[in-house]
Amino acid sequence: MFKYFWIALLTIALDQASKFAALHYLAGGPVEVLPFFNLALAYNTGAAFSFLRDAGGWQNLFFAGIATVVSVAIVFMIRRLGAKDTQLAVALWLILGGALGNLFDRLYHGHVVDFLDVYYRAWHWPTFNIADSAIFIGALLLILDSLGWGFGKRRS
Repeated sequence: MFKYFWIALLTIALDQASKFAALHYLAGGPVEVLPFFNLALAYNTGAAFSFLRDAGGWQNLFFAGIATVVSVAIVFMIRRLGAKDTQLAVALWLILGGALGNLFDRLYHGHVVDFLDVYYRAWHWPTFNIADSAIFIGALLLILDSLGWGFGKRRS
């Protein structure tokens, strides 16, 4: 299933290119795109939903370590997939690409660069990025696969 390696590479490339653009073009403040969507630069030293963002700095190395271990585990999982495990392979490559995109940020910037801001009136979903989106889509594909749904297959 290494034929889907390009999915991780594309995820990393899109993630890093979009973060580069965000760092250069959004420093002046948010840009409204739609009535419920902004491009707004944010730095996340924590994990999902800014969990542990105010922990004092140790959390960055902790989450970088977790991302590294999970990435290695995903590669081993991919190596064990069969020829018919296409949906699992795509899901794992998306998660790996997202994890590596955010890992690069942690190691290079000391935080994850986020810039996608979805909101309704005064309520804002936590700002996220392309890597986070890839991880979410990959996790959704894993769940659907475990239920027997996706890519045209149904288990009885």
